[in-house]
Formats: sequence, C-alpha cells, structure tokens
Amino acid sequence: MKNRIINSVNDSLIATAQLKEPVSINFISEVASTMANCFRNQGKIIIAGNGGSLCDASHFAEELTGLFRAFRPALPAIALSDPGHITCVGNDLGFDQIFSRGVEAYGNKNDIFIGLTTSGNSLNIVNAFNAAKKKGLTTVAFLGKCGGKLKGIADYELLITGMATSDRIQEAHMTAIHIIIELVENLLFPNTSSHLNGQIENDPILQYGVPLVQPV
Repeated sequence: MKNRIINSVNDSLIATAQLKEPVSINFISEVASTMANCFRNQGKIIIAGNGGSLCDASHFAEELTGLFRAFRPALPAIALSDPGHITCVGNDLGFDQIFSRGVEAYGNKNDIFIGLTTSGNSLNIVNAFNAAKKKGLTTVAFLGKCGGKLKGIADYELLITGMATSDRIQEAHMTAIHIIIELVENLLFPNTSSHLNGQIENDPILQYGVPLVQPV
C-alpha cells in the first residue's frame, strides 16, 4: 500500500514536471498573455472537455468569473457544461455536436476557445475546434499522450506525454491552468499601484484593479 501511494505521487510529479520544459513554459506564458489581451478587448473564454476534463473546464471558468488570488472584477468565461444544452443537442443532433453548437452560440472573433482532451481524439472536442476556427476564435488545446487528431490544430498547444492514464494528464493540465490564471491576474491587476498610474483611465479592466492578496 505504501509503495503504491509513493509510486502514484511520483507519477503525478513526473507528469507535472513537464510544465518546466521550455515548450510548456512558452505555452503557459503565451496563453496567459493572450487571455489578458482577450479580456482587455472585451472578449471572453469558452472552455470544453469531457468527464474529468469537463470538471476541469468548469474549474477553469469559475476561477475567472469568481476569484483566484486577487479581489478584482469578474472575468468572462463560460464552461460548456449546461445539462439542458448538452442533453438537448445530444438527443436532437448527436453527442459529437454538443460543444461545437455551444461555440456557434457564444463564440465571437475576439474570444478564445479552450479544449481539454487527454487523448486528443474526442470527436465533440475536435468539432468544437473546427467551429471555433471557422468563427475566427483563438484556439488553445490541452492534450495528452500523442496528441491524437488535435495535435498541431490549435493556435496554442500543451501536450503531456508518457502517461498511461488520463488522471495524471489532467493533474498536469490543472496545474498549468492554475498558473495561467495566476499570471492573468498579475497582468491585469498588478500588485503595485504605481504600475497602474497612467493606464487606469484608459483601460476598462484596470479601472477596477486592486492589489493581489495572499491565498488562505
């Protein structure tokens, strides 16, 4: 039992350690900057995933619409998780269209679509990316294993490799998501008031900026 626990923790650390690789650092930095610019331009984030990845999508969205580490205005983010929408589209049009239909409904050119899939092969996520690209959204993919059908499709891509099970990939995805949100808050709501001076009057986001707070 003890060895199994230790081995599981080690596997999780191996997956998460991939976030320290240069390609992952670039992904995190670029996505955070892109999201901050999206919010500055009155855009929103649309996020989708299946199963545990849907829970991660909801988690991602609520950290933006709610609070993460800063007292600040809500940031617009939608997880495509409404049960009425999912069951309606799934029943009438097919499960493979539940997310693409949501992108069609909510997506605009200034928005970002983020898809989470540990295999890269989930057809409903693939279709959502196609819908997002058709509407001109910026696209971000959180992938695992070999990347599947979505490898190389998105504007920004994180690929967690070498993991046999989806849970380890999802753990790395969630760590990356938390770091991205931390960076977005720092970009939009800097800690020092002097940095805000001169920008605050012309920036609808920074008008409400407040210092970061320590997590409890």
